[in-house]
Amino acid sequence: MAVRLNQPARSEDPDAMKIGPHTLKNNLVLAPMAGVTDRPFRQLCKQLGAGMAVSEMVSSNSLLWGSEKTKRRANHDGEVEPRNVQIAGADPKMMADAARYNVDNGAQIIDINMGCPAKKICNVMAGSALLCDESLVGAILEAVVGAVGVPVSLKIRTGWDKEHRNAVTIARLAEQCGIQSLAVHGRTRACYYQGEAEYDTIRAVKQSVSIPVIANGDITSPEKARFVLDYTGADAVMIGRAAQGRPWIFREVEHYLATGEHLAEPSVEEIRDIMLGHLHNLYEFYGEHTGVRIARKHISWYSKGQRGGASFRHAVNRVETKEQQLAMTQEFFARLAHQEELAA
Repeated sequence: MAVRLNQPARSEDPDAMKIGPHTLKNNLVLAPMAGVTDRPFRQLCKQLGAGMAVSEMVSSNSLLWGSEKTKRRANHDGEVEPRNVQIAGADPKMMADAARYNVDNGAQIIDINMGCPAKKICNVMAGSALLCDESLVGAILEAVVGAVGVPVSLKIRTGWDKEHRNAVTIARLAEQCGIQSLAVHGRTRACYYQGEAEYDTIRAVKQSVSIPVIANGDITSPEKARFVLDYTGADAVMIGRAAQGRPWIFREVEHYLATGEHLAEPSVEEIRDIMLGHLHNLYEFYGEHTGVRIARKHISWYSKGQRGGASFRHAVNRVETKEQQLAMTQEFFARLAHQEELAA
């Protein structure tokens, strides 16, 4: 379903962020999120203003590459460039093999995950657990950079815990190993997603290296994006959870950074059209059975904060077919539009 969108003001930026040969259209990046940043969501966020989107992480375990889940995660058909694929693992050779595999399947940038705080990842010494072992970090970075002819980027946290913030050391090591951009989430692994992100470490990282630095963590509004860019000196900001159910945040931030002014909030009709287009793409990508189930969390995010959203979510999450899901979504937004008319 084609969606006509109100587009923000655009201007050519001579200082636009570059990763290797790729010049991004702006300095806004969709964060990789497991179970969220599949191809339909990446495409939608790019359509709505993201300059780059990073895939869900792909395991470096070659035994999993033939699975349907991994094949879907490596599917970039029709995706707006650059195609950025994140890989996760703790063995340098396996990570190098995974990088080659994904480049052979269309990846134009390889991103290394050293930021995921999830226990199942850290328990196998991958993700942010790697920050505890700087020699292993160096071995992985050298192996991956040496394995492929495309740019390699890295995502990290500020450290393992608040007493061991080593992001500056890791950043310098990454630059020495040939990493071409670095994203830093302003929390330690021990913080998980609790508390507020801190940006002092990201600023210190930016001052310590010459490669592009992307600031991540708690960027939930245009004003916050402006503040983080100014405070840290970062080259770009990465938005994750704030885009769930609100993918238009990218065009809002882009417009605000360019003009200092706010775009109007999307209308009920536009949110409906964006959501329905997203659902149709999920059904096409996953098939009806899985698509309906994947769609449930997105429907919950889109309807959060809307009048009657809780009862709608309770009902729509019980249906099993795309016809029922679409009909209930249409009915929900028709009610919202009618309520707006009555209130006007």
